This record gives sequence, structure tokens and C-alpha cells, in this order.
Amino acid sequence: MKVVFAGTPEVAVPSLDAVAKSGHELVGVVTRPDAPAGRGRKLTPSPVALRAEELGVPVLKPSHPKDPAFQEELRALQPDCCPVVAYGALLPQSALDIPEHGWINLHFSLLPAWRGAAPVQHSIWAGDEFTGATTFRIVQALDAGPTFGVMTERIRPTDTAGDLLGRLAEGGSSLLVATLDGIADGSLEAREQPAEGISLAPKITVEDARVDWTEPAVGVDRRIRACTPGPGAWTTLDGDRVKLGAVSIEEGVEDLAPGAIRVAKNHVLVGTATTAVRLGEVKAFGKKQMGAADWARGVRLPETATFE
Repeated sequence: MKVVFAGTPEVAVPSLDAVAKSGHELVGVVTRPDAPAGRGRKLTPSPVALRAEELGVPVLKPSHPKDPAFQEELRALQPDCCPVVAYGALLPQSALDIPEHGWINLHFSLLPAWRGAAPVQHSIWAGDEFTGATTFRIVQALDAGPTFGVMTERIRPTDTAGDLLGRLAEGGSSLLVATLDGIADGSLEAREQPAEGISLAPKITVEDARVDWTEPAVGVDRRIRACTPGPGAWTTLDGDRVKLGAVSIEEGVEDLAPGAIRVAKNHVLVGTATTAVRLGEVKAFGKKQMGAADWARGVRLPETATFE
């Protein structure tokens, strides 16, 4: 088949590479427009755009896929199918109708669970034991189209959202190519999603990522892992924001009040509603990221120090 790939962030690059190496003809790539990045806020192409340029594939960067000029460019490429991974824009029906076999999305959950922008983060936050990826045909309703295939992945106890998403991106790339193969030879038939088991995974905001020390330790741990690396879990100390990396649960330390900080020689504990957690990496405002013990020595915490 002739295909046009749509995607934007780094997590979509493994699938772009897999499609480029497959037996399908990659005739174009669609991605979001260049965006400001870095301290200088210089306009920078997306990771998918940069990789497509390395592959020598034409790149389309519409401000919105409803743009008639973009849709004419897409029609001119005559795609049979458009595989999609984290493109980042809603597709109007007029664009969905262009390829004969539609737009086939690789979504990082076991649909119909965790429909939305942040399925991996919500899966970790909810304490799921397993997650995975699903390929489905995009329709107007959010992540509700008929599915083609799935892969499963165990969520490890120490997984951050970044860890898990990295594995799903690699494994999902093979699933996406297998789905395109099955569509091309007619061996795959889409199945409607079940009406039961639907859950939503909206984008996690910076405010969502603020640690609530009155939660049990397991809740604190899940929130921090779900928000790592982005948007980044945080708390405050004397009104100043402090970013936190992944923590570990310190069983049997239940004498610390929620948010209370205890500094030992080589580690830092913080109280929760149950047992304490041991801090990993810490980044104070305007400072570099460092181990919690080094951070604590640098700021010379008083014995009554408490995260808020």
C-alpha cells in the first residue's frame, strides 16, 4: 500500500522507522508545525519531521488538518492508508475520507480502557498491572473506532510513564506494521469496541502533578511515576517549588507526619498518610537535578522542614 504517516513527538519515531522499513510505500509524512523550543525559543521541527527529512520523505506541516490546501496535498499523494502515532490534532471527516483504508491509529492502551491523551500516565496512576497498545481506525468519536490488533505489556513496580511509553513505542511499531500488512492482504477485519470497560485519560496538568502528602505512600508513588518525566511531579518547601523524581516506599516508617522531612546520612524520607517514601532525584527552582541527600545537605534543612 501507499501510506502517509502522521505523528509528532519522539515516541512516534520508532513507528515511522518501522513503516519506512516495511513492504509498504511511504510517500509522505504529516506532522505538527515547527514549535518554539529551548531557551532561545527558536522554531524547531518535530522529532518526526526531523526523522522524515533524514529518510528523504516529503513532510506536510498543516496548521490544522481541516485546511483545504493540506487536504489537496494529501490527495495528490494518493495514500491507501494513513498510519498515525501521537499526531496531536483532531482529524475532520473530510480528511478521514481521503485514504481508502482510513487512518489507523496506534494508541497506547488496551482499548476501550484509557481513551484520551495520556493513557500511559493514567494506567500507572490507577495501579494497573498490565497495559498495552491497540491499533484502530480513527472515527470522529474519541478513540472509539473499530480495532484491529493489540499487544500487552506488564507494568513494572518502578516504571515511570517515560519507561513504559518507551517500551510501548518500540513494541507498538511492530503491531502497527502488522496491522497495515493485514489490511493490505485482507486478512484483518476491524471489530467494534465493547461498550463496557470504557475509561478516559485526559491530559495531566501541572496542577495534577502536585504531590498530595496526605495520600497513602502507594498513591504518592503512583502519582510521581505517572508524572515522570512530564509534566513532572512537584511540591513546595517554604513556598518554593521543588520537582521530584521517582520515590521508593519505605515500609515500616510510620512516625512521620504527611510531608514531614527526615534527613539521614545517605537518604531523605518524607511522611505520607501511611508509611514514608524515600526521595530519589530532586530539583529545586533554579538549581540542577541532584540526589535527595545532596540536595538536603545543600539547603541545610531544619528538623521541622515540611513539604506542603
